[in-house]
Amino acid sequence: MAKNGEPGNGRIGAVKGRSQFQAANGNWVKRDTETGRFMDQKTSSPTPFKGVRKEK
Repeated sequence: MAKNGEPGNGRIGAVKGRSQFQAANGNWVKRDTETGRFMDQKTSSPTPFKGVRKEK
């Protein structure tokens, strides 16, 4: 029978090379810090992405 792995093997700390901001429509948009390109837009819920720093 299969077993679950050890807990806590996921991401530790902040995601590097990414930032996020809230767009005018209320969705959170993830941006690459090196190129400034938009990577993803979160439409599933109004909460921000986990572990990604926010822009000011």
